[in-house]
Amino acid sequence: MSPIDLEAFNTVVQAILVIIAMGCATGVITSFFKHRRFKGGQAPDIAARFDDLSERLARLDTAVDSVAIEIERISEAQRFTSKLLAERAGTPALPERARAGGSTTPH
Repeated sequence: MSPIDLEAFNTVVQAILVIIAMGCATGVITSFFKHRRFKGGQAPDIAARFDDLSERLARLDTAVDSVAIEIERISEAQRFTSKLLAERAGTPALPERARAGGSTTPH
């Protein structure tokens, strides 16, 4: 390498090191303020809202599970009904005596 190339290389390496150091410092400062804000204790209304949200999410989870179970029951009944109808497809729709003569209505 020529002396100019070595000087340019050193400048680039120094710039990269400065950028990395600034990124690390920014991360440390950001995490310090973030943890400091939540460590000091939350306002009572915010904590109550979080508790309310967690209770609502628990109820929603229970409701979704119940709906999933009911949907599974409905689909199982649908499969059973489809199977019965498929097996019954070979049998006639009406008994032979009803087909032979006239109307089957009670009036």
